[in-house]
Amino acid sequence: MEVVPRELRQLRACLLCSLVKTLDQFELDGCDNCDDFLHLRGNREMVYECTSSNFDGIISLMNPDDSWVAKWQKIHKCVRGCYAISVSGRLKGPIVRELRSQGIMYQSRDRSEKS
Repeated sequence: MEVVPRELRQLRACLLCSLVKTLDQFELDGCDNCDDFLHLRGNREMVYECTSSNFDGIISLMNPDDSWVAKWQKIHKCVRGCYAISVSGRLKGPIVRELRSQGIMYQSRDRSEKS
């Protein structure tokens, strides 16, 4: 199943997988890759905690298994959809610890240059 933002306003990117959707789509459906661990569906507070409105670039992923870009971005196991190239922000400590307890290693998707 592919996931495409319904509009260009209020776009956010998941801090774990970089999937781009609208705020309302994240609240209504959760993250199609990460909702089993982040529990965004129906929880606007968690949507704000686990997504960012500050991201750079968008990749449209159509064939995850065949895409070298998907492998480079480490999204080759994700659903079809739109993904940010870089997402500003980090998941908070308690969320990272919870992910780690479930065997999921978090790696920031923030590729911006810090000075």
